[in-house]
Amino acid sequence: MAEASFKDVPEIFEVELGEALTARTESLSTFRELGPPDLVHVVKSTGRSGQRDLGSYHYVSGVDASSSASLAAYINSLTYAIEDDSGWFSKGQPWKVRNGCYCCFNAFSRVDVRVDVKIPGGVNAYIVDLRGERHETTQEAAQDMWQEVYLSALLRAILYSDDSTYWLDAYRKLDPITTPDGEVRFMQAAEALFMKVFGDSGRYQYAANLFEKLSAKEPEVASLLAKSYLGMNEEVKAQTPQSYTLLHVQCDFLRGKGKLDWALRLARHAVNCAPSEFVTWEKLTEIYIELGQYDSALLTLNSCPMFTYNGPARVHLPPKGAIADPALLRLPAPGLRGTWARAYALLTRLVSQIGWDELLKTRSAVFAHTDFRGQPSPSSPSFSGTTNGTAEHGPADAPLPRRGDSLRRESVASEGDTLVSGAQADDDASTRGVVSPAHSPQISTENGASDADTLAVANGLPTIRISTESDVEREQAEVSAAAAGQEEAKQNGVKETAGDSLEKPVQSAARASGEQQDGDAAAGQEPFSFSNKRLCERWLDNLFMVLYEDLRVWTIFRAEVAHFKTQHVAYRKTALEWEILGDLGVRLQHKEDAKEAYQRCLDSPRYSYKPWSKLLDTYSDEGDIQRTLQVAIRVAAYQYGEYTEMMYPTQIARCLFKLGQIHGHAKISYTLLSMGLPEPVMKIMDSYLQYGKVFKVEGYDF
Repeated sequence: MAEASFKDVPEIFEVELGEALTARTESLSTFRELGPPDLVHVVKSTGRSGQRDLGSYHYVSGVDASSSASLAAYINSLTYAIEDDSGWFSKGQPWKVRNGCYCCFNAFSRVDVRVDVKIPGGVNAYIVDLRGERHETTQEAAQDMWQEVYLSALLRAILYSDDSTYWLDAYRKLDPITTPDGEVRFMQAAEALFMKVFGDSGRYQYAANLFEKLSAKEPEVASLLAKSYLGMNEEVKAQTPQSYTLLHVQCDFLRGKGKLDWALRLARHAVNCAPSEFVTWEKLTEIYIELGQYDSALLTLNSCPMFTYNGPARVHLPPKGAIADPALLRLPAPGLRGTWARAYALLTRLVSQIGWDELLKTRSAVFAHTDFRGQPSPSSPSFSGTTNGTAEHGPADAPLPRRGDSLRRESVASEGDTLVSGAQADDDASTRGVVSPAHSPQISTENGASDADTLAVANGLPTIRISTESDVEREQAEVSAAAAGQEEAKQNGVKETAGDSLEKPVQSAARASGEQQDGDAAAGQEPFSFSNKRLCERWLDNLFMVLYEDLRVWTIFRAEVAHFKTQHVAYRKTALEWEILGDLGVRLQHKEDAKEAYQRCLDSPRYSYKPWSKLLDTYSDEGDIQRTLQVAIRVAAYQYGEYTEMMYPTQIARCLFKLGQIHGHAKISYTLLSMGLPEPVMKIMDSYLQYGKVFKVEGYDF
């Protein structure tokens, strides 16, 4: 079978001939947005009687789809890629490509354009609609159809080029645009097609929305935007086009100059221009955070319009052969997508600046919170700790946290034990470290067995388990007792202990409003009023719970690290755990800790692409040319092994071009030469610099 395969092209062999085309035809009605990458199906034959033909297929992006001839040329190029039979003693009839079919989805007309190629023979192009019915193409509609196919294929190649979540077997990626002339051709096709699609139907508002976004970066698009406004009978807007994208450009400029008050005015104006866009509210929230108006930032975040993520609702890809704490694998934050992930990033930015305790106070000040019976919460939970970076401890009998339930806290060390001095502890505002003393006894369960999820002590060093399970009734009783104790302490003038641990936020009134309130307010209690506060949106309430889980795990991790340093003992984790902790550090805005975690991940024999990719972004942001190139070499080798033959747009190209703006491409080239790389690796890395030279990227000439 080896002699029937391609040398440098990935492929999947069929069990039954033509099953790939049948499956694509049956699934056409499920294609959304731009659709899947192009499918190439070929049939190979030796020409001998009695020899069964072989069918194989692969996915590809970046092929010129402007005509049937260009697609046929790609299939014809595959005839030269078949492996030669190297056995001189068993030289037989060679395998040849007998015919092929190139399938390219037209995202504008919602049809699948297919080109059948017979070798030797002719080329036949036809259309398959969403019902699976075949239609022949007409000469009049051929030009418009191929323009749509060309643009669809090019957009897919660009958008899917560097998307780590979009992965397929046997997916080959080629450069979609190889010359400046190809770039101009792409822009011309986009201009003609979009004006035709929206202009012929009189729906100019959609074209205006598109060109508004493009005009922020390309001033030449302003003329097309003006045409769209004229088609909408909006002559005033055509004369002075004002959109939220242009306002955001001006806003970012003022932020860079330190004029935050002026930027705030523009951001508010952008919200008025496009109140249904998430990005306008997101920009306004960012400026409020920079101004230190955290209550306004939280209210603005609560007002953000959220959109359903157009993709799989849940993806579970368990790591193979890797060992990690189940609690790390069950963290909910990595599953956030779309606007939910961006809103969560704003929330983590808030907590990184003001800390968890202050965030909860701000939340209680602007939102109405109730307990599970719909009554006002007696006190707002807090995360107490010193502000100079010294790690404090929580009470040993603190309840354990659980998502979706009432307040729980991690069982941690008894108060009075000092973990590490302020100079050695982590100074992040969002977390405080907590550990157990070395002499803590092992806690047993009701059955007499040792609880594996509690604190385990080995050789006098604590191992804090992140996974926790406990009884619901006991926890709620402990919460009530703790709340009553805090209230009594306040009445007696006693201050709260500095060892209070990370506490879970109470549920909002919006969460409790839909539940049945059994047993209304007790006699003599005043009714709760919402007149001065707003209701917290359910999605934001959920994000607070997600943030709580991240902070709880991060607090335990930093406490373990600090304690092991004081004991001068090496702190060890599996490679997968270091990778998850690195992702957690990135989410919580702890860049240095995240970088250290990714570096520790590389010390293990387990190979993963993610740490290298994250370190590549980190080193390029720092301007470290030597380390960036060392990491870029490994990322390039990984991508090349996955049949990514395109240079741009890719992560490596972006990072190298970022360095090129500072150091120049000549210095990057000389640094690569000084590394003494093997010729194939040097050729791959040099191709990125050649791409920058062809397109005259900033820094190519020095």
